[in-house]
Amino acid sequence: MFIRRRRAPFFLIRTAARTAGTAGGRRTVRRAAGLAAALTLTLTACGGAESEGDADVTLDLVVADYGHRTARSSTDYWKRVIDAFEKRHPDIAVHLDPVPYTRLDKTVAARAADGDAPDIAQSGVFAPYVAKGQLYSADETLSIGTQADFVPALARAGEISHVQYGMPFSSSTPRLFYNKKLFARAGIERPPTSWAGIERAAAALKAAGVQTPYALQTGPEAAEDETLSWLLGNNGGYVGMSGGYTLDSAENTATLTAVRDGLVDPGLTGPKGSSLNRTEAYRGFVTGKVGMVLAHPVLIPMAEEAHVPYGTAPFPRRTGGAATPAGLSDWLVAFKQHHHAQQIGTFLDFLYSTDNAVHYAGGQGTLPVTVPAAEKMRADAVYRPLWPFVDQLPKVQFQPMGTTSWPRVRAGLQEKIAGALSRNGDPAAVLDGLQNEADHRAAVVD
Repeated sequence: MFIRRRRAPFFLIRTAARTAGTAGGRRTVRRAAGLAAALTLTLTACGGAESEGDADVTLDLVVADYGHRTARSSTDYWKRVIDAFEKRHPDIAVHLDPVPYTRLDKTVAARAADGDAPDIAQSGVFAPYVAKGQLYSADETLSIGTQADFVPALARAGEISHVQYGMPFSSSTPRLFYNKKLFARAGIERPPTSWAGIERAAAALKAAGVQTPYALQTGPEAAEDETLSWLLGNNGGYVGMSGGYTLDSAENTATLTAVRDGLVDPGLTGPKGSSLNRTEAYRGFVTGKVGMVLAHPVLIPMAEEAHVPYGTAPFPRRTGGAATPAGLSDWLVAFKQHHHAQQIGTFLDFLYSTDNAVHYAGGQGTLPVTVPAAEKMRADAVYRPLWPFVDQLPKVQFQPMGTTSWPRVRAGLQEKIAGALSRNGDPAAVLDGLQNEADHRAAVVD
């Protein structure tokens, strides 16, 4: 069940969201009545698109270009949204700058450092910019109604000291995918509900000739994501209640030891052991070489296109039951440099409308970041394969994105976790080293 995040009494938020003009120093936005058809954008408006030269303000928007990762181009989506927005707001133009996602964070950081920050940027990080005073907060740009609509777990993950700077745009959470055909061949009747169950299923798959029974993605591409899911399944994680790093906790050490001894050492993670990357794991699943993989919903269209009979299940806790799910998100950040807070807010309020949010998530294999969009997707049978993922959203736990040192600490995890899980690996020693490095980074930059 989704519960909206409330900064004011619910009736006040809804009243403000229906009121034109400003309230308490914040702009508010009118909401259209009724629901548009699924997978459509609100593109109707009077008049033609205006050129940037005719607008009073031009916003510079940097976004990720994912190439042909999905059937629908993310760049095409942005172009359609911008065209619709400019028709409705001819005084504001939006200049789109798509950047290959592998270079996105470096490009945004370089521009901000060079005094050429975009007005709005999609980014994997926001804390370093907050530390330098470069970003508007959500309070300074978004209407109250838009802020209230964010999925609460996502909104909290975008906060630093209880102030939201990262505005979630593209969210996701993984589930355990399994190949039903391979499970049937191995005599496995249902997906595992504990770590012991994963080990038993993996052993049966190996005996049935499956090349990679469980695809452990702890190679450098996305090791921190896979690792977090395992840590959460054993009451661990990257940070504690105080916000400090707890990488070397007893729970975390026990988790990595259990994975090493229960899956890697017996050869249940395939030829690459603990060094498999996410791209390879997903490819192995759609080619029928992987029995189980912890994966995000972007794998769904890939599996369906390859006609893989798959099912999904919650990733289990060590002792049984569903673990706290890990979450991922890309963020939108608003830079102060050009003093376009009002125009930025106008564009973002439009961008986060329910139809736009559903359209992007449905087309890109991600999940909606607002409660109304999640509810709309959850009510539409077109999105039935995504429903279990949507249902996990209110419970997700994120990596410590609000910590300035996290990008460096994450790089250390990506580099060293595979070694900790290898057959001759020492989880305690690796985690101790990562903790020392994290403490040093935190002391320097946080």
